[in-house]
Amino acid sequence: MIEPSPKQTAATPPADQAVTPLAPVDPAAGIDRDNWQDPDNVRWSFQNVARVLPTTPISRGVGPVAELPADLQDLGAVEVPATEYSEARSVRSVIESTDTDAWMLMHNGIVLTEEYFGEMTPSSEHLLMSVSKSLVGTVAGVLVGSGDLDPNRLVTDYVPELADSGYAGATVRHILDMRSGIRFSENYLDPNSEVRQIEESIGWSEATRESPGIGMYEFLTTLEAKSEHGGVFEYRSCETDVLGWVCEKITGERMQSLMSRVLWSRIGAEQDALIATDQYGVGMFDGGINTTLRDLARFGFVYTNRGQSLTGQQVAPTTWIGDTLTTSDDVRQAFADGPGDNRMPGGAYHNQFWFPFPDSHAFLALGIHGQMIYMNPGANVLGVKLSSWGLPQDATKMFPTIRAFEALANAVNSPAAE
Repeated sequence: MIEPSPKQTAATPPADQAVTPLAPVDPAAGIDRDNWQDPDNVRWSFQNVARVLPTTPISRGVGPVAELPADLQDLGAVEVPATEYSEARSVRSVIESTDTDAWMLMHNGIVLTEEYFGEMTPSSEHLLMSVSKSLVGTVAGVLVGSGDLDPNRLVTDYVPELADSGYAGATVRHILDMRSGIRFSENYLDPNSEVRQIEESIGWSEATRESPGIGMYEFLTTLEAKSEHGGVFEYRSCETDVLGWVCEKITGERMQSLMSRVLWSRIGAEQDALIATDQYGVGMFDGGINTTLRDLARFGFVYTNRGQSLTGQQVAPTTWIGDTLTTSDDVRQAFADGPGDNRMPGGAYHNQFWFPFPDSHAFLALGIHGQMIYMNPGANVLGVKLSSWGLPQDATKMFPTIRAFEALANAVNSPAAE
């Protein structure tokens, strides 16, 4: 039986008429500084920050690229044990339910798993958000090791411009561990919070206030203290911005060139990194760095290898690595007494890193929307995950990811895996 011809409509050209293909839709269409962090846009914008914000490169230098030897395995079936918050599940289930753009697991310097999703590729630069803090903290650690930075000195000894701000009387140690007394809200969902005011001041979002666009440095001078410095831990992005300013004042160079000189050119990076800046070229130290999954792993490896990179260079001083991995009772008590529930009982925050467990060697670099480096030098395991959660903070995605990396660390070190 011959099927009748479909009814001809204006949208259905005759068979002998050439069809002009529809132009592809530009994924950047309609994305700007007003909405680039909206849930529907973050997957694209986090891989295309340079198309939305001003950026400058952090050069990889001219040294050799560190090889990433691989013995790829399917580790998706590894079980993540149940907790009071969730049932037992597989690593694959965690990866598939946490908006993963890319992830990697290394053991003894060997890549066991490396996966990319969507448009993400090995050469894609991805926004790190607050994982950037750990990179800036490492730069500070190098300056401590060289004797140029003393954590016990006052912030204002290095940045006198902050003398009339709330930072008067705060030490560099206070800001390294986020224990200043500065009034600063990190509520990402409150458009009036200080963390969002920073973004308006540096042009990361379209300003709505009467005096917008003052830049990072001037904004920091407006912050006020609400309590004595050296008290409880409270997570505040401004602390890292002040730390970056301290590093720049000590060396007389922008973080872009400073980080290239003391860190990025020494880890065997494959590509330049990028840092988003304010309108005056000052970097967004607390959350503006962009890099590839592989280069982020090369950075994280330094902390699992006593400060040495995959190329064998001593990047961070061993004394700084030792200090970072030593969390005192005072630091842990300050963390426990901090406002809010970090859901890390017995944990700590120290030198711009998170220590989620009291009885584990593991520690973390974390960024909102699902950015993470999991470092476990005791197990010789490194995990890296780049994501695009719709919400800035999501405990239902972050903690399963941490537990998944813990389960993987145990699995690859079990007798059956030998």
